[in-house]
Amino acid sequence: MDRLASMRVFQKVIDEGGFAAAGRAMDMSPAVVTRLVADLEDHLGTRLLHRTTRRVSLTDAGEGYLERVRVILQDLDEAHDLVSSQTSELAGVLRLLAPPVLATHVLAPLVSGFRQAYPKILLDIEVESHREPPIEDYDITLMGTRASFDANVIARKVLSSVTVLLASPEYLRRRGTPVRPEELARHDCLRFKPAAGRTRGWRLLHETDDTRFVDIEVQPVLWANHTDTLMHAALDGAGITATTIELAAPLIQNGDLVRVLNPWITDRLTMYAALPSRKFMPRRTEVFLDYLITQTRTRVDSAMATCSS
Repeated sequence: MDRLASMRVFQKVIDEGGFAAAGRAMDMSPAVVTRLVADLEDHLGTRLLHRTTRRVSLTDAGEGYLERVRVILQDLDEAHDLVSSQTSELAGVLRLLAPPVLATHVLAPLVSGFRQAYPKILLDIEVESHREPPIEDYDITLMGTRASFDANVIARKVLSSVTVLLASPEYLRRRGTPVRPEELARHDCLRFKPAAGRTRGWRLLHETDDTRFVDIEVQPVLWANHTDTLMHAALDGAGITATTIELAAPLIQNGDLVRVLNPWITDRLTMYAALPSRKFMPRRTEVFLDYLITQTRTRVDSAMATCSS
C-alpha cells in the first residue's frame, strides 16, 4: 500500500465530503478511493470514517488522525516546494480563492500580465463567497473588510480603499451633476442592499476628515446585493451608485464612469491577501503577491489621479 497516497485520499474524502467527490477531484474512480481508505483503516487497525448512503463523517480516531495527516502532508508539500524553488525556475500551480467581485475586477485583469512574466506558474482560481473562507486550503485568499483584520489570520494588506460615488456621463448630461450631498435626494440612486434590509439613509463621509459626515435621505430606484449589477446599471445611465475605487478604476480612467461629489465617500475598506499558516511560503506565492499589490495599487493611484484632475 502506498501510505502517502492513502493519506492524501483520506484527507480529500473529508475535504470534498464523500468518496465520489474525492475521486473526481483526484481523477480516481470511487472504487479506488474506497479501497485506499479501507487499506489505510486495515493498516491502522481502526475505523476512520462513519459511512452512510448520504454522507461520511469522522470517527473519534479519524478526527485525531486527520489532524496529524494534514500537518504531515503540508510539511511534505512545503519540503517539495522548498527544494523546487531552489533547483528550478518558478513553476507549479498557485491556488487562489476570491469572492466574485474581487475575482472579476482584481484577479482577472492581472492574469495576462502575470502569465507573460511567469509562464510556468499556473493559476487555479476558485470563485466563491464564504463567511469563513477555508484559508488553509489555498495559497492566497482575497478578502475585503471594513473592520480590523483578525489577528489570528496571517495576511498581507493589498491596499486601503474608499467607496466613491459614480455615474455615467450620459446620466449627468441628462440629470445634472450634484454639487452638494443633499442633492442626492433628487437623483436616481442605485444602492447595495444592506444585510439588515432596506434603509433610506445614506451616510457620506469626508475623505480627508473622519469627523465630517452627512446623512442623506434617498429613495433608491434600484436595490441589489450584487456589485456588478449596480455598476452595469450605472454604466447604462440608470443613476448614481457607489463602489470601491479599485473596482471602478478602469471605467474611471476610460471615462465610462465619472466620480461625483468629490471628496465625499460612502465607506472605507481594506483588501487583504490571507495566507495559510504554513512555515514555508512557496516562491511562486511571493512573486504573485508582489505583482498583485504593485499592479492593484498602481491602478488605484491612476484612477484617483483621474478623479482629481
